[in-house]
Amino acid sequence: MSALFDWRQQTIVMGILNLTPDSFSGDGLLSQADYHEKALELAAQFVHDGALILDIGGESTRPGAQSVSAEDELERVLPVVTELISKLPGTILSVDTYKAEVAEKVLQVGAQIINDVWGLRADPQMASVIARYNAHVVIMHNRETRDNVEIQQNLGGHYTKTTYVDLIAEVSQELMDSVRIAEAAGIPHDHIILDPGIGFAKTVEQNLFLLNHLDEIAKLGYPLLLGVSRKSFIGYTLDLPPAERLEGSLAANAIGILRGANILRVHDVKQTIRLARMVDAVLKSG
Repeated sequence: MSALFDWRQQTIVMGILNLTPDSFSGDGLLSQADYHEKALELAAQFVHDGALILDIGGESTRPGAQSVSAEDELERVLPVVTELISKLPGTILSVDTYKAEVAEKVLQVGAQIINDVWGLRADPQMASVIARYNAHVVIMHNRETRDNVEIQQNLGGHYTKTTYVDLIAEVSQELMDSVRIAEAAGIPHDHIILDPGIGFAKTVEQNLFLLNHLDEIAKLGYPLLLGVSRKSFIGYTLDLPPAERLEGSLAANAIGILRGANILRVHDVKQTIRLARMVDAVLKSG
């Protein structure tokens, strides 16, 4: 069991705070002049609605997005993380970054989780930084490349040419490769959370298949984070833009809980909390 939360008792909801100008879902707060205040307001609303964790990101990870420097990322996220520590005590703060320099600064001020979309493989110092601060880590599966992305104006970007011989086996193996990096650096077993990386370097069909077989990933024995909210595989399945993907996101999250997901990373916290509590109640009924 994690020292931060009991993921076995009920589904945990993580609210997304995108401090970026170019989020795929249209919720990038940096495009607003008063983005700092907007971020604090949204964070408070998420906590009021039931989010146990807030995930703060300063670089878009949408297909085809441009990378930003560590300095720019820190300029976006560090003031918000620092203020949330004092204004929302008891809330667990996660920072979505793959840069060790960013991770160290936010962990110094009190963040408790690093959400690494590259599974500790983008920055060789990341695992040791997380271990040094005794933090938790979300290890995500990602084979992403920038040369197989197709973008449609209304639906956004998606991957079209990613090849797997055995999707579930390969995702499982590559996640465990990252787990070994974490453990070699001294990150405790119960500080590791796995994310199968739905939406990252996978076609629409592969994302649907992976979601339907999450129970195989759950067998690896770590809490499982699911990030499907408003993603393009939902949009391409339903032919809907990001602003109209609530129902599809809720359906995908319900399937995720049934298949073993423990943490849901979402934009729509209130609706997802209600969904999760209902699914949890049914599952606990025996």
